[in-house]
Amino acid sequence: MSKNEKSVKNWSKLWNEYSAALEKWRVSFQSLQKASSEVQTKYNEAMEKAINESSQSTMNQFFDSWKKAMNQSGLNAFKQFGENWQKTMDQPGMTQLKTYGEMMTKFGETWEKMWRK
Repeated sequence: MSKNEKSVKNWSKLWNEYSAALEKWRVSFQSLQKASSEVQTKYNEAMEKAINESSQSTMNQFFDSWKKAMNQSGLNAFKQFGENWQKTMDQPGMTQLKTYGEMMTKFGETWEKMWRK
């Protein structure tokens, strides 16, 4: 196998690893978006029902229960998402994505400074 063929093969392997990692990120992001949407929808439904049908005492109990439930489920979900995100970002081929993200952040900051009124 020539040096050029090895280079192409290594590039293909790296690209496949990058694509797989990017797909994992996409799935994780979609999952977070879906979960966020479901939480917001259910919260809106519960709030509408609570406001229309409940006394002030019941509303206070509802808010307390809601806070506790969100703290318990939210912390675990975000912790798990953060761990999964870190695992994904630590995989081979993700350095370029991190660098791209940092570059785009700097670009956005520069753009904002240039066009600030």
